[in-house]
Amino acid sequence: MNLKIFAGSVLSYSYNHLIGNLPSRKIRMTYLKSYLAAVGQSTSVQMRCQFLNGRKIYLGDRNVINFGCLFDGRHYQIRTGCDVSIGPEASILTLGHDPHSPEFADKGGDVIIGDRVWIAYRAIILPGVTIGEGAVVGAGSVVTKDIEPYTVVAGNPARFIKKRSPDLHYALNYQPWLF
Repeated sequence: MNLKIFAGSVLSYSYNHLIGNLPSRKIRMTYLKSYLAAVGQSTSVQMRCQFLNGRKIYLGDRNVINFGCLFDGRHYQIRTGCDVSIGPEASILTLGHDPHSPEFADKGGDVIIGDRVWIAYRAIILPGVTIGEGAVVGAGSVVTKDIEPYTVVAGNPARFIKKRSPDLHYALNYQPWLF
């Protein structure tokens, strides 16, 4: 086995099964700042989140990553902008399989999430998707294609619901003590 793959597996396992379950934000964030490719200022990651290949995951400033989220950076990157809120148990996937391939070949792509995006509870973001600035993804939605900026989408597959005002001025600052 390749030494880099082995080391990455140990780092992922350590966070996903040990450190990520500790009720200390300070310990979790200290580990993540050395394990992920980038962690922005004042970003908060709650307990029970899982990261697959943290070296391809870039979290922007003031992100709020709620409990139980999955970030799959196995082969492709995940990049979030600033002031991104990701609801509990959401999944961001960068790798899957091509169902039309006779060899069941891998298929994937980077996931890019713009500033001030809100991804609600248990949403699933599929590989190769870009979510534009200020967009909202409804709870339980499955995002299969790019989302325009300041657009609200919901459903499976996620569909246009309405536009969101581009007049957004908030800066997230959620630092829970035990979560």
